Parts: sequence; C-alpha cells; structure tokens
Amino acid sequence: MTSEPTSNLAKGLPARVFGVLTSPRATYADVVARPRALGVMVVVLMISISALVTFLSTEVGRQAVLDQQLRAIESFGITVNDATYERLQQAGSRAPVIGALGQAFSLLIGALAVSGIALAVVHAVLGARVTFKQVFAVVAHSGVVLTLQSLFVLPLDYVRETLASPTTLAAFMPVLDESSFVARLLGSIDLFVIWWLISLAIGLGVLSQHRTAPIATAMLVAYGGIGLTIAAVRSALAGA
Repeated sequence: MTSEPTSNLAKGLPARVFGVLTSPRATYADVVARPRALGVMVVVLMISISALVTFLSTEVGRQAVLDQQLRAIESFGITVNDATYERLQQAGSRAPVIGALGQAFSLLIGALAVSGIALAVVHAVLGARVTFKQVFAVVAHSGVVLTLQSLFVLPLDYVRETLASPTTLAAFMPVLDESSFVARLLGSIDLFVIWWLISLAIGLGVLSQHRTAPIATAMLVAYGGIGLTIAAVRSALAGA
C-alpha cells in the first residue's frame, strides 16, 4: 500500500497564511483546488482589528486620527471651525469601537466586492469557468498581505504619531508640498497595495490558468488610474 504523494495533501491554515507571503503560486494552487475562505478570513479579521483597536486605544492613536480627519477635510479646501473640531475630538473616545466595526465591514464587504468584480472579469475577459467560492477563497487569502501591512504600519504610526502612511510613494519624497498634485498622486499609491494586487493577480492567474503578468499589469494600471483620479479631484476641490 502506497501513501498519497505529499503534493496532493491539503495545506493547513498556517501553511496557507504564510504561503501567500512566501510561495504564493503553490499556495493559490492549493486554494483553487480546495477553496476554503472561513479560516483565513477569521485570521485576517482578528489580526487587523486587534492591531487597529490597540493603536486607537492609545492617546497617540486618537490624536493621530483627529489629525488625519482634519487634514482630509482641509485637503478639499474646507475650513474646520471650532464646533467641527470639538465634535471630532469628542468622537475620538469612540475611535476603538468605530475603528473595529469599520475594519470588519470594510474587509468583509471589500472581499465580496473584489470577488464579484474578479469573477465577472475571469468569466468575461479570461473565459475561465470558475465558481464564486473559488474566487472568494483566492481574494480572502490575498488579504493576508493587507494584514501584514497593518502589523508593519501601525507600530510606525505610533512612533511617528501620525496616520500618514509610511508605505506610500509620497513617503519617499518628503520634499514635495503636501498640497501639490504630485504629492497627492504619490500619496494615493501604496507599496503594500501594489504587493496585494500582484499577489491577487497570481491567484487569479492560477485560477484562470492564464499568465500572471498581463493580469497584474491591468490591475496595476487600474490602480494607478484610480490614484490619478483621486489626486485630480482633491486638487480641483482644493483649488490647487
């Protein structure tokens, strides 16, 4: 009696979580063959929410949120009056709860939305007949990259006392005027999101049995287009 080859054995949850980061193609092949999303979604939610709540429970975190809200409002050319500032300060005490709920909602709804779009593209453009369960499993596992972003960025945010992401392209160009179009454009492009898109492209390539490069290129171009649009709108509203 011969044993089943190791390559045919299903990867456990820890192996899949770390595999997305270290050997994505082999990991996504396992995910596509045995689509499971619940376990990895729980891991992504627990780690992401715990990291955010821990940060927002500190005075540094609450002040960083307040500063970010003020910058966001002012970036659209809106002047913050005393009443608005006071309301934002009062809301800071609820930041951990609001942050946890917002994180859970955005991750779950985001995963469903991305899966729906990816399923439509895989069917219509790539011509692959796959199930929503397979696509959702791939998207859920790609979320491990964004979870790593939380673990990497939030400690730096605490030390720097700001939520201005240290992993956007703008962080490497500190000499730029924050209100300039170029700074806003570079601030819309995050290195971890690029990593996530490439990881997702690998998964969709495995799923659809297509090359990764064209899929990744299309996704990165779309991401750049979104960043360009955001920068243009913010600059127009601010009168820059």
